[in-house]
Amino acid sequence: MRILAASLMAAAVSVLTLSAQQIDIVIDPPASAHAVLQAKGDGVQIYTCSGFHEGFKWILNGPNAKLLDASGKVIGSHFTGPAWKLADGSQVQGELIASKPAPDLNSVAWLLLRAKAGTATGALANVEFIRRTETHGGVAAASECQSSQDVGKTIQIPYTAIYTFYAAK
Repeated sequence: MRILAASLMAAAVSVLTLSAQQIDIVIDPPASAHAVLQAKGDGVQIYTCSGFHEGFKWILNGPNAKLLDASGKVIGSHFTGPAWKLADGSQVQGELIASKPAPDLNSVAWLLLRAKAGTATGALANVEFIRRTETHGGVAAASECQSSQDVGKTIQIPYTAIYTFYAAK
């Protein structure tokens, strides 16, 4: 009985340690970077159900969202790449650096991305980092991807997020 109790305590400590590590993930850009643009993303995350030896799961195809300024005016779009394009044609693609679970389990993760070399143009030419925070929604329910009949099914899950673009000082 003591061995079982000790094993359960060790497992509980491991889970708590793992949870604490996930919360401490840093998604801040370097201190030398400064924000050059902040926009709200409002759209959908697109998923396709896929089958694997381990079972079935949703695979993210990418986002399809409008970028809005503080007054709610559409200033651009966010799409698969991941990429962002402003109405004036400026654009940038990102590469994932860090991911942190959103405080709300039904929301997509908060991210820090580095601008992919050679992709930043126009007003976004000096962007080095893109951060996604304040996410709401965007997570596909596992219950809708559980059998071979679901394989190939595509769904669009509404979400919002704040995207902040950073340049070096």
